[in-house]
This record gives sequence, structure tokens and C-alpha cells, in this order.
Amino acid sequence: MAYTDFSLGTLETKFGIRNHVRPLFEPLPPLVPSDLQYAERIPLTTEKAKSESIVFPILLELRSRNDSFFTIYSGDNLNADSDKGLNGECDFILTKDTGSFDINYLIMQVVEAKRNDLEIGVPQCAAQLVGARFFNEAKGVSVPILTGCVTTGNEWLFIRLTDHLEIDRRKYYLNELGELLAVFQQLIDYYRITLP
Repeated sequence: MAYTDFSLGTLETKFGIRNHVRPLFEPLPPLVPSDLQYAERIPLTTEKAKSESIVFPILLELRSRNDSFFTIYSGDNLNADSDKGLNGECDFILTKDTGSFDINYLIMQVVEAKRNDLEIGVPQCAAQLVGARFFNEAKGVSVPILTGCVTTGNEWLFIRLTDHLEIDRRKYYLNELGELLAVFQQLIDYYRITLP
């Protein structure tokens, strides 16, 4: 089993994690992007193209805004617990930057939705968050709230893992980039305060 094989039902059965759909964020004032350049008028027909042309530039913008507080791992494996099926490749793993080459202090997962379907990506992202929790605990790191985002490049849906899984009722769109950046910034601000 790998992250892509999980369903929300499997997560509840194996780990007791129930899910709820609810608003996760109060309305936030939009952030003005810097000179962020992402592809708007070229055909982006593959996940790889969207990843390189939309998702990664947005994550780099956030990293730059936050003085490199976090590091971005793209396409790395997160092998948290193979016996429980918590292993496999992740699209993007965001960790607190500790100056180490190794993945540590996992805080966020960003999953590219397969076949442009956000709903398909939610269980995968949720499973990666559970994997991140196991990974952090094995390293002696306590992160009480882990967050994830599933994206098609155009649509962005946030989820949060505490003792249960919360799926945001609202989707954000690329043409609302300022609001999308504001949500990400609120999450990063939380981790700045929470992590040592």
C-alpha cells in the first residue's frame, strides 16, 4: 500500500481518523504578489507542466516572503511506516528549514490532483499528513496541526490534520492568487510561532 492507495474510509478504519467538511479560514485580506511569474497563456496539459509552471513558482514566492523559513522538497519519498502503508513519493513536502539536507519538521504537503480532480487528491494528501505525523513523532518532533493542499494548478483545496481531518469547504482559484497567498501565509505564521 502507498499514499495513493488510501481512501478516507481506509484512513478512518486503520487510524481512527474521521473527516469533516467545514470552513477552515476566516476571510483574509489578499496579499499582493511580488513579481511572481507563472504560466498563464500556454497549454499546461500535464501534471509536470502545471507543477513546474504554476505550483512551484507559488511555493517559491512564499519561501521568499518568509526569509526561507521553510524548505521545499519536490518528488521526494516520505517513508514514514511501510508496514502501515505510509510510504511513497510526494509531490511537494514543506519542512521547517533547519539547515539540514535531510527531510525534518514536516509541516505541509501539497498534492497535485490526478486527472484534474481535487476529490481524488484529498485521500492521498490526508494519508501523507498521517505519514508526516508518524515521521515527525519518530524524530521526536511535535507538530500538533499538519496542513495539506490539493491542487489542479487552477483550483486549491486545503485540509488540516489534528486528531481528525478537516477539509475546507472553500476552494481557492488561481485568479484569486492574493487570497491563496494569504491563506498560505497564515499557515506559515502559525508554524513560525509553534515550532522551536
